[in-house]
Amino acid sequence: MSTIKQHQEMGYDRSVGMFSPDGLILQVEYAEKAVQLGSTVLGITTKQGIVFMGDRKITSKLLVKESLKKVFQIEDHIAVTGAGAMSDGRRLIEHAQYIAHDHHTKYQMPIDTLVMVKEIANIQQHYSQSGGLRPFGVSLLVGGFEQETAHLYQTTPSGMYMKFLARSVGSHALKVNEYLEKEFKDNLTLEKGVELAVKAFKYALESDFDVNRFDVATLSLEGFKRFDENQIKKLN
Repeated sequence: MSTIKQHQEMGYDRSVGMFSPDGLILQVEYAEKAVQLGSTVLGITTKQGIVFMGDRKITSKLLVKESLKKVFQIEDHIAVTGAGAMSDGRRLIEHAQYIAHDHHTKYQMPIDTLVMVKEIANIQQHYSQSGGLRPFGVSLLVGGFEQETAHLYQTTPSGMYMKFLARSVGSHALKVNEYLEKEFKDNLTLEKGVELAVKAFKYALESDFDVNRFDVATLSLEGFKRFDENQIKKLN
């Protein structure tokens, strides 16, 4: 019998505030599992901005693809994507949009990317320790382009946040990150960043790769731009 299975039977996963004998909060472990099962997304920093690419896993020809987004704009200079239970992610993203608007109203200036990341991570951490709640089953990649410098952060269900040059989360993240670690280079252009994102997904998905099922967007001095269907087809 596995240790986690044994601890489940002993009731250590019945409360989000209870540690197992191994020092784990099992509800957080389940949330991390939801991230690992989610459709894969990535973010890549370049000298001109940030590239976001997310697998929409389109399973029906009747689905209007534009209605299923994997990349979301928070501010003129901040965007986010994520993997896991995106119903949870939607709640965090909408709250982040409110925080950005409120900050702009109060201080007449855009919110700093790191401040936004901390706000999101604080919410995730609060839900990982409060009775009657459960952790958010989503990991977000938050990207910002400030003073001509790209920043990319990952938040986790436990409320941790880390900064990356390039990062993927989701079901194929292991292989995508493996490719990014080998092929990422400093001073990439935005165009080369998009090419790297496509190649990373081709490496991870192999014969299952279909560029038409992806949501692709960039964040640069020109603002947030989502690729339309014709631009996505050209990436193949």
